[in-house]
Amino acid sequence: KLAPRSKLTIKHTTRTARALVRDLHYRLDVNTLHRDEEATSLGLNEIGRVSLRITQPLFVDDYGRNRLTGGFILVDEATNGTVGAGMIMELVEGRRAWPVGRAIPA
Repeated sequence: KLAPRSKLTIKHTTRTARALVRDLHYRLDVNTLHRDEEATSLGLNEIGRVSLRITQPLFVDDYGRNRLTGGFILVDEATNGTVGAGMIMELVEGRRAWPVGRAIPA
């Protein structure tokens, strides 16, 4: 199960880092599209929205912009089993890096 405070490994492109589930915002009922904001975890084949804290910087894009740099896999550190796959939908303001090719202010 995927739940707040779960300690995971995130695999993104060629990088691997440690991750912590900060928050589970909701679990989506695929039959009704209802967002269950009271959900405490995500089980096998369930869909939801979570916030993660990553121990190392990752070079990411929104999934809609670039599927390769916008997707990732989450692995349980204890069992080494895959617990989820994800899409980056929104980056936290103030943590966003500049796109490659633009001038970065000094």
